[in-house]
Amino acid sequence: MNIHLFQLGLLGTNCYLLQKDGEALVIDPGGDPQTVLQKMQENNLKLQAILLTHAHFDHIGGVETLREKTEAPVYLHEKESSWLTDPSLNGSEFFQVGTISTSQSADYSIKPGHHKIGSFTFEVFHTPGHSPGSVSFWFEEKDVLFAGDTLFRQGIGRTDLPFGDHETLIQSIQEHILSLPEETTVYPGHGPATQVGEEKRTNSFLI
Repeated sequence: MNIHLFQLGLLGTNCYLLQKDGEALVIDPGGDPQTVLQKMQENNLKLQAILLTHAHFDHIGGVETLREKTEAPVYLHEKESSWLTDPSLNGSEFFQVGTISTSQSADYSIKPGHHKIGSFTFEVFHTPGHSPGSVSFWFEEKDVLFAGDTLFRQGIGRTDLPFGDHETLIQSIQEHILSLPEETTVYPGHGPATQVGEEKRTNSFLI
């Protein structure tokens, strides 16, 4: 499995394009969908799904165009099922960055547990705290975790936004992320990648 990183949208949100056996998954297309579409075209990839770690505005700006162009379904946790279409919930209204929304809700509710989509197999963890429907995607075969805005290198997701909760976030990190093998690479929603072991030892928010 190959991983392509793009920094997209108003806040340069990390968007990940996963490539395997001529198929692709996209995680958190925050904007600039043509960038992702061009990469898929260059590699002759068929998009199987659009996975969202959560539905804050800076993670969803490219969703609708990708869905329309590829007919790939969108997956999102049920606790944020109405956020895609509601700027007052996804934060775009709160941050006054203009109306960012989709014309329709997610196609599927993503639930914790084992999933197989096309050539990809992965585990979904419900990791609330930054937002109530935040999830993380663990690809055990590659030993990588896509954590959204739950955990960053030397940091954690902010919890001062509506529906955020600090204690819940710390519990999510401890139960579902720090319990993974220390060599697991964590790909966050913003900033550089890190490893579980490094964050255990040096992240001041977790020590």
